[in-house]
Amino acid sequence: MRFRQTHRSSHPLLAYLLLGAIATFVLGTAVHAQANPSRTLTLSQAIDLALAQNRSLKLAQLSVDDSRHKKEIARASYYPQLANHFALLHVTEVEGVDIPAGAFGNSAATGPIPGQKLFLSQGTFTSYQSITSLNQPTTQLLKVHEANRAATADINTAKAKLSEAEDEVALNARQLYYNILIAQLKRDAATEEVAAGEVKFQESTDDVTRGHSLEVVALESHAALLDARQAVLTQTLHLHDLTLSLNDLLGLPLNTELHLEPDANEQPLILPSREECLHLAEANNPDLLAARQSVIKAKASLASAKDAYIPDVTAFAHYDYQSGISFLVHNFGAFGVTFSYDLFDGGRRNAQIQDAHTILAQAELSLQKLEDEITVQVETAYDKVQQLQQMVGVAKESLDVRVEASRLSDRQFEQNAALASARAEAHAKSVSARASLLEATLGLSLAQGDLKRTIGQMPK
Repeated sequence: MRFRQTHRSSHPLLAYLLLGAIATFVLGTAVHAQANPSRTLTLSQAIDLALAQNRSLKLAQLSVDDSRHKKEIARASYYPQLANHFALLHVTEVEGVDIPAGAFGNSAATGPIPGQKLFLSQGTFTSYQSITSLNQPTTQLLKVHEANRAATADINTAKAKLSEAEDEVALNARQLYYNILIAQLKRDAATEEVAAGEVKFQESTDDVTRGHSLEVVALESHAALLDARQAVLTQTLHLHDLTLSLNDLLGLPLNTELHLEPDANEQPLILPSREECLHLAEANNPDLLAARQSVIKAKASLASAKDAYIPDVTAFAHYDYQSGISFLVHNFGAFGVTFSYDLFDGGRRNAQIQDAHTILAQAELSLQKLEDEITVQVETAYDKVQQLQQMVGVAKESLDVRVEASRLSDRQFEQNAALASARAEAHAKSVSARASLLEATLGLSLAQGDLKRTIGQMPK
């Protein structure tokens, strides 16, 4: 009996253990399912991912495809048009011919011709007709040619816009990537300042307790500590916003945790000389390319408006089958030429030509204006790059000084020749100098990327 009681008492324990294991497994699975995805990226990988997955670029590519399809539609007007027309007609009454008796004479041998009244019907109540026609425009091909020129210009414009969008996405990816690294360093620097502020606040509090300093010193230390904590919170929020923006730009889930490589061996952007940049911008700038295509399209519209004065001449050939229509055989063919011309349109065609002239003048003037603006942009961007290169050099020297000061502060602290707060402040300034260097590097990288985008090259 004792053994049986012990055996029975083990069943609830096993049940509890089993339920606990199941609950642990389910909870662990749920937590793992809810965990945010993680991604480690270098700068080049981030740019490539943005170019492959960005939704704005996909829309720009669809715009190119749309322009190509419209060009195919315009090109189809060059070819003959083969069509079939079928009609079924039922009428309630048909006309006929009455021939009275003796209408064709009265012979002594045969009597009246015809001998009785006759009625000859014309057609039937239900008739069928099928027409297979082949039409070839001739003079209209001039308008078709101009429409194809305009469609080609639209394709080239869409390609230029796509290239411009790719450059913009690559530049934005570079900017967000560096901004996240800068925000991380600034957050780390603010964290170091919090640690230094806590030590300094404790030191000032001890000095007040010993009577070595006034209470206002402790209050100032406390205020500085609170400012540092606020800076940590601000940088954390800013870092979160930047991460969301970069995830959206890369086409990743917004809750993806990004681990960016700060020490990635990215090659600096290689820039041509100033003169070469001016020539490249004139030949490859996306805005200039789009403006030139606008001029081509405007010229095509002007030529098409002038072609409206040319008569429409169309050659045709068709084969007909009919049943039920009087005086026509069942199968017959026809061919010929149609001629169409508007004798009076109230001045519409002349107004269209004047409007086309105005649009062309606007396009040419916009092109000239843009050419001058691009030249100014190249000159300004090149000067900015040279200035930022000097700033990066100064930031590097400042970082070397701060790192050396931090090293000396550590040695003095070990020798009891410096306070812990001084050591913490030196470390915080070293991290801040590193963030400043990265910020200067970002400015230089963006300036170089903007210059490459202006001259029509991918900033990567």
